[in-house]
Amino acid sequence: MLAEELETPVAVVDLDILESNIVRLQEYLDRHSILNRPHIKTHKIPEIAHLQIAGGAVGITCQKLSEAEVMAQAGILDIFVPYNILGEAKLERLRRLHRRLNLSVTADSSAVIEGLVRALKDEGKQLPVLVEFDTGLKRCGVQTPDEAAELAEQIERSSALHFAGLMTYPTNQNTKPFVLETKNLLDAKGIAIERVSGGGTHCMWEAHTHEVITEHRAGMYVYGDRKTVNAGALGLDQCSFKIHSTVVSRPTNDRGILDAGSKCLASDLISPGGGHGLILEYPEARIYALSEEHGHVDFSECESRPEIGDRVSVLTNHCCVANNLFDKVHGVRGGELVVEWPVLARGAVH
Repeated sequence: MLAEELETPVAVVDLDILESNIVRLQEYLDRHSILNRPHIKTHKIPEIAHLQIAGGAVGITCQKLSEAEVMAQAGILDIFVPYNILGEAKLERLRRLHRRLNLSVTADSSAVIEGLVRALKDEGKQLPVLVEFDTGLKRCGVQTPDEAAELAEQIERSSALHFAGLMTYPTNQNTKPFVLETKNLLDAKGIAIERVSGGGTHCMWEAHTHEVITEHRAGMYVYGDRKTVNAGALGLDQCSFKIHSTVVSRPTNDRGILDAGSKCLASDLISPGGGHGLILEYPEARIYALSEEHGHVDFSECESRPEIGDRVSVLTNHCCVANNLFDKVHGVRGGELVVEWPVLARGAVH
């Protein structure tokens, strides 16, 4: 079956490009002695995670326990969940995962650590915990090395936990000073920083410039999207994930309507004026609006324009969100359908 015979809208991955992306990042990180722990929240597909591990990754990163449960069920046994786990129900699920595999997590407060201790105090197996620190994103993470050192000491005092190191996102110029200052504080107390986990696809090719980093977490590098292209992390020809869509209406000479709306392309915008995705066959076109089942396109800047029934391929603005909208992704090679992968961790947000 040819890719062009698939009913639209449909999520399509070029397998040659995806595999090349896996090899390219792995070779770069290997060259600089940085461990690769890819983030699967981009694709949410166990088969792709297995390709990444077969390519040299030490394990994977999952953002939520439900993602980790899907990946563990698929036989992946080294999983990092860099997220504050709170609530008895989640802690019980974490305990079950901890028994099955090599699991590690993060914490950025005493409250999170106390919950982990309560849940795991009778397990007889220590859970590695990394302290998350903020490098400027203003999301999660402790704000000072003193706070990081205090939490590291709290973790080490518990027989249920083991202080495994530090984690941040994104890796940037603030990473090294924070790690070195925290290391000085912990050296005085005899506590080692075993692992420093950095992350981000946009900054992945600079990972080697941050000497303190021991592992890197990138997610979007396998797929690529307009954000990664605009950041210079990937070229257009290195983007493997596209949404194939059909022009279902041409109400005016300048306007067209696609059968892919917000339920396929997501709502992320590229500003200013970049619209909701890049139509590769008509790069001057602009997807200026989305309704649930329609993409509204301005073709006025295009020399040629599609007819009703023509198919187009859209490079999404944010591949992680778009991928999560589909039940399955179709892998093609040379234009022919090779595999259909169910997005098994789709909607896994708990």
